[in-house]
Amino acid sequence: MKFTVAIDGPAAAGKGTIAKAVAAHFGFAHLDTGLLYRAVGVLSQGDDPVKVARALSPDDLQRDDLRSAAAAELASKVAPNLDVRAALLTFQRDFARREGGAVLDGRDIGTVICPDAEVKLFVTASAEVRAKRRLAEFGPDASFNEVLADVLARDKRDAERSAAPMKPAQDALLLDTSNLSIDAAVTEAVANITKALEGRR
Repeated sequence: MKFTVAIDGPAAAGKGTIAKAVAAHFGFAHLDTGLLYRAVGVLSQGDDPVKVARALSPDDLQRDDLRSAAAAELASKVAPNLDVRAALLTFQRDFARREGGAVLDGRDIGTVICPDAEVKLFVTASAEVRAKRRLAEFGPDASFNEVLADVLARDKRDAERSAAPMKPAQDALLLDTSNLSIDAAVTEAVANITKALEGRR
């Protein structure tokens, strides 16, 4: 069975956590597409990001430095590059249509990568809530105002870029996690995916 779940949204909205939980629940493969751009950003320092993107392998996604704030910053700088995006498109689409079902999370999955995905979710939350979540990740040395400024700057960059800007697909379910627990958000996502799966039978 080929079945694609596209989950988009801004940083720290909870899309990655929801994507992992949904994939585990249904036994689908999961791809955090942001890792692709983080890997390209990290590996292309001093090198051509397009060349790096074309040569990217699944092993590159196992690096332990891809979850850092520095990697996120590097990712947002290479992500607007049209040639980088084109080089990574096939990788993502092949993953999405693999046998057994797939969940992909990112910023343009439902709009660009998998516009025909069987389920599309756009996971969001207020900038303040997302900044608090990031602050909890960074530890006591981080400043809330600085983290909030970074979140807002990232949102602006992702939403205004000319190449595949971050926005909900027209047929995406909007899932605002500002006041939702992870369990509640996952339950809502699972319910929508279950409904779509049942509709195919």
